Amino acid sequence: MQRWRGYEAAPGGWGRSVVTIGVFDGVHKGHQATIGHTVARARELGVRSVVVTFDPHPAEVVRPGSHPAVLTEPARKAELIEALGVDVLCVVPFTPEFSRLTAEEFVHDILVAHLHAALVVVGDNFRFGHRAAGDVALLERLGRTFGFGVEDAPLVAEAGTVFSSTYIRSCVDAGDVTAAAAALGRPHRVEGVVVRGDQRGRELGFPTANLLTHRYAAVPADGVYAARLVRRGHPEPLAAAVSIGTNPTFSGRERRVEAYALDFTGDLYGERLALDFVTHLRGQIRYDSIEPLVAQIAEDVERTRRAVG
Repeated sequence: MQRWRGYEAAPGGWGRSVVTIGVFDGVHKGHQATIGHTVARARELGVRSVVVTFDPHPAEVVRPGSHPAVLTEPARKAELIEALGVDVLCVVPFTPEFSRLTAEEFVHDILVAHLHAALVVVGDNFRFGHRAAGDVALLERLGRTFGFGVEDAPLVAEAGTVFSSTYIRSCVDAGDVTAAAAALGRPHRVEGVVVRGDQRGRELGFPTANLLTHRYAAVPADGVYAARLVRRGHPEPLAAAVSIGTNPTFSGRERRVEAYALDFTGDLYGERLALDFVTHLRGQIRYDSIEPLVAQIAEDVERTRRAVG
């Protein structure tokens, strides 16, 4: 898969393409259907498939301070999109200047002048251009003018719930990582670098990796979870009991993500790790002494071992 920074990176002599546009945070089942349809139609037409996405999230530029929690960091999102067979991932820098493009300028500059779209695949709620003035109806009219078709992306739903990034964020925020995984098609992942903590886990006999996460990362609700810990260059993940919260037994104030890797004795400091959340085990509990806390952690570890397998 080719990766472009900006649509201006399209090479000279670039032929026709099938394009889909969106933030695609999470690359969930709905996104997978949209991108898969784009790839399939491109192959039918004998042209290349292009996914256009944005960085940073448009909401942060249009309404500073409104950046939503991020389900997939840029590198992870690119990996997931590439796995769907896409030919080109075009990441457009979403700047204040770009946000002021009219709907007509958006279509002409990106889809016509640079990507030479033969077909554009979008969802029913697709909006584009300054103040989101453009909708699917306008896109279809402009398509007739400039010679490209427009197709609706299929919606994906289960039990009456339409999968969306907003829905998945609400699941993660509530600690329902099982529902999040059902919509994503894989476990929800949180990534970060291991930094030094208070060393309390080591003192208790359960040394933990304290993860420094991205400021906008979609971190699950406070509680204890069973997860898989993924290390770069190591094909087999480790089972991990993960605590998220402020360590109420020790009157902590800083919210942390701490993972105890089962059956592991090495040093993880400085490593960039990923945690794939399997299930929620329990909420955070404040204990009046160390002994019941240690007993509870031991139970958490055994439940993690059973849950992760």
